[in-house]
Amino acid sequence: MADTEYPNEHSSVPAVRPIRQSRREFLSTVSLGIAAATTASLFAGPDAMAATEEIRPFTVNIPDAQLEDLRRRIAATKLPPQEVVTDATQGVQLATIKALAGYWGTDYDWRKVEARLNALPQFTTEIDGLEIHFIHARSKHENALPLIVTHGWPGSIIEQLKIIDPLTNPTAYGGTEKDAFHVVIPSMPGYGFSGKPTTTGWDAVRIAAAWTALMKRLGYTKFVAQGGDWGALIVDQMGVQAPPELIGIHTNMAGAVPPEIDKAAFAGAAPPEGLSPEEKNAYDQLAFFYKHGLAYAQEMGNRPQTLYAIEDSPVGLAAWILDHDIRSYELITRIFDGKTEGLTRDDILDNITLYWLTNTGVSSARLYWENKLPFFAPKNVTIPVAVSAFPDEIYTAPRSWVEKAYPKLIHYNKLDKGGHFAAWEQPALFTTELRTGLQSLR
Repeated sequence: MADTEYPNEHSSVPAVRPIRQSRREFLSTVSLGIAAATTASLFAGPDAMAATEEIRPFTVNIPDAQLEDLRRRIAATKLPPQEVVTDATQGVQLATIKALAGYWGTDYDWRKVEARLNALPQFTTEIDGLEIHFIHARSKHENALPLIVTHGWPGSIIEQLKIIDPLTNPTAYGGTEKDAFHVVIPSMPGYGFSGKPTTTGWDAVRIAAAWTALMKRLGYTKFVAQGGDWGALIVDQMGVQAPPELIGIHTNMAGAVPPEIDKAAFAGAAPPEGLSPEEKNAYDQLAFFYKHGLAYAQEMGNRPQTLYAIEDSPVGLAAWILDHDIRSYELITRIFDGKTEGLTRDDILDNITLYWLTNTGVSSARLYWENKLPFFAPKNVTIPVAVSAFPDEIYTAPRSWVEKAYPKLIHYNKLDKGGHFAAWEQPALFTTELRTGLQSLR
């Protein structure tokens, strides 16, 4: 089947109603029910349905005027005074922002990543009334396994660019034909080149169902799904919904923290008795994140529309994105201090610039407002699951928790390096994990 020849298959997507939550409920209230599917499209005639399900080629073409405006805004940035501590406990440090802005406003070249994106097969299609952008890279190997990969916040499709060729063309990267995947990488609603929702209801549950609709529309009758960050919640929800076409998932941010452990970590309490060393490490990571790394999630979960500054100031947007989790921030700081590891300055700015040029700072933040699911708790996934636990993730999921959370666990591996943006930081390790973790499902 050629890249642009897709059999269309109509399907509807669940529509759910958002609720407001307390600070605790925002992260820990379990709400796994799916509301009734929207029926509006069921009454459309054949012509309307065909138009709705059309798959259209997409090309990135940012006008020069937008890039010139970006550089002008960077140069005109009004910086705050330097922090009065010697570490990052007050937030993103002035030296890091000065180094980032200095490179971004003078030497950074968006056209390089634009060319990389346009060298890939990109498309858009309408699902449940919203335009969805996606990369669809098919392998030349006949029996390749279809895979949909979902990014998170503050990530984007930029995170996955390094894994596309190793997954679709494994024989060029030390693998065999049996390791091949057809790769689909969508931009989440409100992110990147996808449409911005104009009504409420686009949460992880609804996105999960939309991704199944997308894979079916592409003609796949059997596929697997992968995700980290928001993508981890989305693939978990795909596993809860368990459509017959989905044969398994892979996650690099497992939803596996026992509720009582999560509650204690959130409260900053002493670790519960009887934890193993691995469990104690995971508990300490969670407690640190809840105390020091949660501010962005709380603001976006309660008042995303207030974040006008990140739509008006590129440096403000960059600082907001950098302050996600301490390990990622430390890595980024080292990179802008001249070190070479995992990511490059261009990697980081490709992602931030995508947010800026698509004006998606606030529209992406609204996903936190929509959310009713706990980030780290088990979701009752009923299908086969592969888990990769990276040491610098927000928490490194212990096998003991993972085995209880995913009764059909088919793979668990604890890696020696890598963090929250694993596909971006450690593409070779990440690719190997997908090959190995999902091999039994082929």
